[in-house]
Amino acid sequence: MKILVTGATGQLGSKVVEALLASAPAEQLAISVRDTDKASDLRALGVDVRHGDFDQPATLAEAFQGVDRLLIVSTQGDNETRIRQHLAAVSAAKQAGVGFIAYTSVTNAEETELFLAPVHRATEEAIRGTGIPYSFLRNNWYIENEVGAIQGILAGAPLVTSAGQGKVGWASRGDYAQAAANVLLGSGHENTIYELSGVPITYADLAGIVSEVLGREIPVQQVDDETYAKIMVGAGVPEQVAPILVAIQSAIRDQVLDVTSSDLQTLLGREATPLRQVLKEIIAGLQA
Repeated sequence: MKILVTGATGQLGSKVVEALLASAPAEQLAISVRDTDKASDLRALGVDVRHGDFDQPATLAEAFQGVDRLLIVSTQGDNETRIRQHLAAVSAAKQAGVGFIAYTSVTNAEETELFLAPVHRATEEAIRGTGIPYSFLRNNWYIENEVGAIQGILAGAPLVTSAGQGKVGWASRGDYAQAAANVLLGSGHENTIYELSGVPITYADLAGIVSEVLGREIPVQQVDDETYAKIMVGAGVPEQVAPILVAIQSAIRDQVLDVTSSDLQTLLGREATPLRQVLKEIIAGLQA
């Protein structure tokens, strides 16, 4: 069985590859990357490194040849670009005769009003349309997305949010990656949808966990969206990025990431890594 992971040098893809290599021989694994030089360490381990560029569909069709199980890791960029890239990958998978597609989607993709959702709805629909067995891995939010906020806290700032009492199912990128690896290596996942989430908590709850790790109280500053954007720009966030951060805060306030599910624990075969442990590791890395 040949397993291929796209975007394997990215933040999530690299962790999926790491999890796969812990349980399967390198010869069973292939990766598709835009810059193969960045994967020289994996090639040295025996991983089949292939060139695949989401903006060059022909390279994807070639990269996916002989692949039994494919993980399409969602790309970065604006919605229009991402939809085009994802549909190219799905088409290439069908052309190459891939036997199974796993895809990293977003929480409640079919119904959510999250501004990122159109990308994932379109991709899920395209995958269904191929007739290829699939598994949609609807990831909630990575706790690593809050590194900027944690850096601010370490510099003495409060935890600033405009999300109000909205809850987020934060979990570690490593746990989401392990879940994906388990689907690729396991059986019985054909035509499944997994809502992958940690236990939903508020930003105030998150501040409480950070307080425990640091041994000092972390104040929470609740602001409106306009003030939040100004604070983010003042902290060094590029002006063009600030609206995206505001949209995320607004979505959280509207409870779009407040999804309770045990699917992550089921796929992991264990409880999700406690946020306190993950945050302790993140903070240690930032302080190193």
